[in-house]
Amino acid sequence: MLMKKINQLLANWPAYIFSLALLFTFSSCEDQVSSTYTYRAMVPVYMQMSDFRTNEAIIEPGKQLENPGKIYIYGDFLLINEPQKGIHILDNSNPANPININFIKVPGNVDMAVNANMLYADNYLDLLVFDISDPRNIQQIKRVEDVFLSMYTNQATGTFMTMKDTVLTAESNFMRGWWGGGNVFWNRGGMLAFSSDASRAGGESYGQGGSMARFTLMNAHLYAVDDYSLRVFDVSTKEEPNFLSTINLGWGIETIFPFQNRLFIGSNTGMHIYDATEPASPSKMSVYQHVTACDPVVVNETHAFVTLRTGVNCRFGVDELHVLNIENLYEPKLLKTYPMENPHGLALAGDYLYIAEGKHGLKSFDAADVMNISRNQIEHFRSLKSVDIIPGPKSLIVIGPDGVCQFDYSNPEKLVQLSCIDVKNPIVV
Repeated sequence: MLMKKINQLLANWPAYIFSLALLFTFSSCEDQVSSTYTYRAMVPVYMQMSDFRTNEAIIEPGKQLENPGKIYIYGDFLLINEPQKGIHILDNSNPANPININFIKVPGNVDMAVNANMLYADNYLDLLVFDISDPRNIQQIKRVEDVFLSMYTNQATGTFMTMKDTVLTAESNFMRGWWGGGNVFWNRGGMLAFSSDASRAGGESYGQGGSMARFTLMNAHLYAVDDYSLRVFDVSTKEEPNFLSTINLGWGIETIFPFQNRLFIGSNTGMHIYDATEPASPSKMSVYQHVTACDPVVVNETHAFVTLRTGVNCRFGVDELHVLNIENLYEPKLLKTYPMENPHGLALAGDYLYIAEGKHGLKSFDAADVMNISRNQIEHFRSLKSVDIIPGPKSLIVIGPDGVCQFDYSNPEKLVQLSCIDVKNPIVV
C-alpha cells in the first residue's frame, strides 16, 4: 500500500509542481512580477534495472569538473565524484599541479572508497569494483547487484526511482517578497525546499574520505550509509566484496566517520556511535540527540566535533559547532556550542580544526582548548566557498561549488594556496 501511494505521488509529480506554480500566480493580484529563470534541479525519474547493467562502466579521457560532490585521496591520486555521473581520477603527486587523468562514467554514483587499489563505487542499486592499480588503464572487475535497494525499488517489475540532475528554465508570476525572495529547488537527496540563496587502518591500505562521506573502510570491511540504514560488506578478499547485512538506523542519516574500531554516524537528529570491534556486526553504543539539522562529525581520542546547519533538508535547524566529551562512548556529553554561519564539512589535523562554512568560506581554529575555540580562530578565507575538507599527507584539500583548492598547511597558522581546479558550471551553496 505504501509503495502504491508513493508511486501515485511520483506519477502525479508534474501536476503538483503545476499546482504550486498556480498557488504562486493566483494567490493575490497585488504587486506581481513576471520573470524567466534558469536553475538546476534533481528531478525524479523511473529507470529499468536492465538499462544500467547492460555494459561495463566507460572510462573516458580526463575532463573539466562540472558539479563536484565527494572527494577522496589514495596515495598520489585524488578522486572527485560528479554526483550521479561518475568519478574523476587526478594525479596529485604535485598538489600545486594536479593532472586530470580520466573519468569513470558511473551513472547513479554518490560515493566511493579505495581498498588496496580496488575502487568501490555505487551504481544506483549495485556496487562496482574497479582495479585502479594502473590509473591510466582502469578495469571494472566486479558488479555486486541489488545491495542498495530502497523503498523506491520494485524488483517485480525491475524498476526503481532515481534523481536526475537537470537544468530547467521557467517563466512564472511570483509574488514580490514571498519566501524572502527565495528560490524553489531540489537538493541532491530530492527534498523540495526553499532557500534564501539560490587512512590507513589496521595494516590495510585504505584511502581517505572527507567528513561528508557515506562510504568508509575499516578492518577489512566496507560500511555504507544511506538515508536510513548502514550496509556492511566483507572486503577481506578485496576483489570480491561480500554483502553481509543492513542495519536500520532511522531516518535522516547523512555521514559516517571511522575511528579506533568505532563508527560515528551523523544524522539530521543526532550522532550515532557504533562499536565495530566485531567488524561484521557493528553494535549500537549510544546516540547524541540534537535539534533537526544537517550533521557531519569528526573525532579524536577524547572529543567529537559536530557541525549543525540549516539547509535544504534541515531548514528548521541551527548553525552551530557542538563539542562533546566522548571518553565514555556510551554517554557522550555536550561540553560547549559555538555559533557558526552555515557550517558544512570539517576536519581535524592534530589540535587544528578546519570548518567549511559553505558560501561564507573556510575557517581554521586552534582547538587545543575545546572550551575556547571561538577565541582561537586563526584564519577566515571568506571568498572560498567550501563544503568539505580532507587534511591529506601533502595538502589540505577543500571542495566547494566552485571547485577544488589545495593548501600547504605545514604551518597551521598560515595556509598557503597551492592550486585550484575550477568547475564548468558552479552552483550556489
